[in-house]
Amino acid sequence: MTSPQRPCLFKPLRIRGIELKNRVVISPMCQHSAEERGCAGAWHLVHLGKFALGGAGLIFVESTAVEPGGRIGVRDVGLWSDEQVAPFKTIVDFVHQNGAAIGIQLAHAGRKAGSQALWEGGCALSMEQLRETGEPWRRVGPSALAAGPEWSVPDALSREGIAEIRQMFVAATKRADRAGFDVLELHCGHGYLVASFLSPHSNRREDDYGVSRDNRMRLALEVARDVRATWPQEKPLFVRISAVDGTEYGWSLDDSVVLSRALKAIGVDVIDCSSGGLSDETRNMNVPRGLGFQVPYSECIRREANILTQAVGVILDGPQAEAILQEGRADLIAVGREALYDPYWPHHAAHDLGHGLRFDDWPIQHGPWLDKRAPLVEKLRSAEKIARSLTG
Repeated sequence: MTSPQRPCLFKPLRIRGIELKNRVVISPMCQHSAEERGCAGAWHLVHLGKFALGGAGLIFVESTAVEPGGRIGVRDVGLWSDEQVAPFKTIVDFVHQNGAAIGIQLAHAGRKAGSQALWEGGCALSMEQLRETGEPWRRVGPSALAAGPEWSVPDALSREGIAEIRQMFVAATKRADRAGFDVLELHCGHGYLVASFLSPHSNRREDDYGVSRDNRMRLALEVARDVRATWPQEKPLFVRISAVDGTEYGWSLDDSVVLSRALKAIGVDVIDCSSGGLSDETRNMNVPRGLGFQVPYSECIRREANILTQAVGVILDGPQAEAILQEGRADLIAVGREALYDPYWPHHAAHDLGHGLRFDDWPIQHGPWLDKRAPLVEKLRSAEKIARSLTG
């Protein structure tokens, strides 16, 4: 008797020198819970560690700032300092010990630097509030255009300022390697610094970083090229983009295909396909947020740019994720809020797909207990079903 075919979701995937045990990725999710000076702490160890126990193939640390002034929130983690390396290494080691790969997303919030945590309202902090922190906050962008009515007008970056931020990405990349991360992702979406250079709504420059699409892509490609040259060749490089920026006549899916081709030529391995987030004040596109609403972006970029893609956005269960992979619409499935709701999402997805019906793939500290529990649960459920049938 032949064994059932392994679902695509649980087939290994080799990218450069890293083999992921399955196609389930935990998205970067801001926790706004860093210790002093942007260091990861106990919260991050538990937050990220539980996803390794839950069976994910690749787990991403949240958006990690390359300079203190470029954080999204006041208590966001960073890699602008050598003292931030060791706390991350503790997390990396735990994830590796429990069978998963781990990546880090490097970012600069740009003109959207400095906002409240979501549970505090998520609003932009005033310049006065930022000054009261006593830290070197700065909002910068391609042009002196605010991200929305709540935001202060950013400083337009000079060419020297752009070069300085490029070097910050390089320095953070070196620290990420020292911490032992397997994968690095550049955040080029959601209206943060690099994304603000891409869109004609936020980039009104008249030099070689503005006007034409090729010029507006320049910073994204420069940062990717700098990081690829620094990041070990055997380690994969991902880029998260907003495939559409959420504005009328702004950055489009066709633009994202062109960018993805150029990123692939540089040595980027995976495009992480998100959307939106450019601005609070431009009119939102009418994109219904149904099941897998961003999957068409992943599918198009995968096909047209001939590059691996990661689908993300309202992917709720194993059968839905499996269908996306089987239909060739993505190579990796990223889950975020569903993983917060159920950190064991990968294990449960495997059960839903008829894979790993025993508990061999669970942590050894859990699996034998669950194996022991399973016959009793099945027996009780059978007895309950019989009782219900007898009582009509």
